[in-house]
Amino acid sequence: MKRRLLIGSAALVLCSTLVTAQDAPESLLPPGFDDPAPEPAPTNTQAPAQTSAPAQSTAPSAPSGAVAPPPVSTGPAAPALPQALPGGLPSIAELEELGTDELDELLGLKPKYDIPRAARRSLTQVGIIGANEGGLPSVALANQPANLVRASLDGIKGPLVSRWGHILMRRALASRLDAPSGMNPVDFAALRARALNRIGEHAAARAIVQDVDTGNWNEAMLDAALDAYVGTGDIVGACPAAQVKSDLRDDTQWDLVKNICYAFSGQGSRAQSNLNRVLRGDEVADIDVLLAQRFAGAAGLGRRAVNLEWDGVEQMTPWRFALANALGAELPEALGDNLSPYYLNISATAPMLSIERRVEGADVAARRGVLSSSAMIDLYSMLAAQGQATSAATQIADQLRNAYVAQDPQARLAAIRAIWGEDSRDYARFVLTAFAAARITPNAEMEDDAADLIASMLSAGLDADALSWAQFVPQGSEAWALLVLAQPTRSNPVTEGQVDSFVDDDESKDQAKSKFFVAGLAGLGRLDPAARQSLSESLAIDLQSSSKWTTLISQAADVNNPVLVAYLAGLGMQGNGWDKMTARHLFHIVSALNRVGLSAEARMIAAEAVARG
Repeated sequence: MKRRLLIGSAALVLCSTLVTAQDAPESLLPPGFDDPAPEPAPTNTQAPAQTSAPAQSTAPSAPSGAVAPPPVSTGPAAPALPQALPGGLPSIAELEELGTDELDELLGLKPKYDIPRAARRSLTQVGIIGANEGGLPSVALANQPANLVRASLDGIKGPLVSRWGHILMRRALASRLDAPSGMNPVDFAALRARALNRIGEHAAARAIVQDVDTGNWNEAMLDAALDAYVGTGDIVGACPAAQVKSDLRDDTQWDLVKNICYAFSGQGSRAQSNLNRVLRGDEVADIDVLLAQRFAGAAGLGRRAVNLEWDGVEQMTPWRFALANALGAELPEALGDNLSPYYLNISATAPMLSIERRVEGADVAARRGVLSSSAMIDLYSMLAAQGQATSAATQIADQLRNAYVAQDPQARLAAIRAIWGEDSRDYARFVLTAFAAARITPNAEMEDDAADLIASMLSAGLDADALSWAQFVPQGSEAWALLVLAQPTRSNPVTEGQVDSFVDDDESKDQAKSKFFVAGLAGLGRLDPAARQSLSESLAIDLQSSSKWTTLISQAADVNNPVLVAYLAGLGMQGNGWDKMTARHLFHIVSALNRVGLSAEARMIAAEAVARG
């Protein structure tokens, strides 16, 4: 298996700049990728967990510079200790000023691991989805160039344009994988966790970092972990690292986290004293310290009234958002309104928030791929069950109920239309109505709504239900195009004349739907070469031209490596809208995914491109 997945020395040589979805095909990123820094040598990591009984432990060594203690006196009384001890040890007064962890470190008592030796986990494979659970092959990257994998993951800077691309990327990043050859497994896990954070999957990132024993963490892992804990509002999740790896970072935010952890470990007075000292300084805004003080004050008996003074605070930050939500503190109207997609996405999955607050962010999360159709339905069902005052969201919840229970099919279709809205077709609402659309019996009377109904079903992967409309949609229509791309197999290629009929009726800007349709068909191998060439010329798209990124993803597909293809596909799908995607990118992504056995994802991405183009 590993031999098949090996990319030879001349195959995927990292000498290029990877291309992402941009305003124009010639845009390249990330900068500086042509000459990547050499992969750092693997650092020592914890060995796999031992199945045999641990060896007899030895006493901790004396601190550096310490002298051997004097023999125990056998006389009636021991002599008084001097105020300044020999050998560089601190005086009695200095010892009294040391905190518990500092004293433990001085005496060699600070733990290096937070779990027993026999319970420590191996670093051979890190991840949360095994190959038998839907994950990708664990050895797929074992013999791949570490620099290529690192650059692919480093290049993920934000959300992807495709909902189905996001779902695939999350699966590839969360799979239980061997680290690439020459890469520290902890660094590999940290890279994946950081990429998950950047696409808005903070819960998955938290699960990845928690799959690595805290004693094995390095600075990169701690950075990714802290972003994940802040993104999920789980601040105390970082406390094991604050105890075992407190010296990995030296910044104010990490100091705030450590003091919160002190309070939750029974050192409330010490935590409040430290936080008061930070509050008097200028290193961080007062509101950040006040939030930390209130959070720390919630631990044990350390109750303390802390007034959150938001006056003068003009900017929302992940830290402020996470702690305010965890504390149940109401955000000022100026900060709580018009939140950016980052905060809306987090709100949709934050269990401590009200259903109303979660629903506000549900559209962003569903559009990206963070929330499934079932999760969206659950949110709106809980909102309807509350029976509170009418709002736009509760009206949608009522219409969703009608979409399922109305006796008349036309009434159910009318409810679905009301959810979609009249002026625009928000793809998030397609996700919400996917299962309701699948309950509509196909018929010719609903031909005008067939394309939207099919796009809704395909947003949740309900391709079998969507294909039941095949006999009722006219050839050349958008509904027909979606079904041609979504069908699992096709015996005959699509003719040029059939595509021309679709192109003639395409009213999208710059004929984006037609370009994506041709690129998707070509990527799935459903166009003969002559038709592909002719259609490419008529639509002014160049599917044949190559770049360093297209070469890499094609070669990864040549050696049947689904994980590397998925990472490179995610790199090529970055952006905040489908206007950032090009037909050439789509063709190479769909083609590579289809060749490595990820044909279902390839079909759904191609259909999504036409639906959203």
